[in-house]
Amino acid sequence: MRRAHDDAEVRSWFSHVVVPRYETWVATFGGSVVGLLALDGEELDQLYLDPAWRGRGLGDRFIALAKRRRPDGLTLWTFQVNEPARRFYERHGFAAVERTDGSRNEEREPDIRYLWRP
Repeated sequence: MRRAHDDAEVRSWFSHVVVPRYETWVATFGGSVVGLLALDGEELDQLYLDPAWRGRGLGDRFIALAKRRRPDGLTLWTFQVNEPARRFYERHGFAAVERTDGSRNEEREPDIRYLWRP
């Protein structure tokens, strides 16, 4: 998958946009961030886990938190090639409602919009 931004740009965007503007939650271990969840209205905008923390229940806990914070429903986007993410969201009750050719995202990667309603 093509990266649209380098590491410095991503760090700046998280510092100046995501954290101040979105409802942001982090998981830490030993003083390091191992996971992040960012909600923007009903959109689950960001969900990242340190690869060493995948498969240990942290993502499940973040999804449960997001559902508690947005009990009327959530929407999110993920790339079509990201099969693990797609399986994860579908396991948590999200349904694919839209597919695109990627022309509207910076990576130009086909994506899928998911929706969860209680």
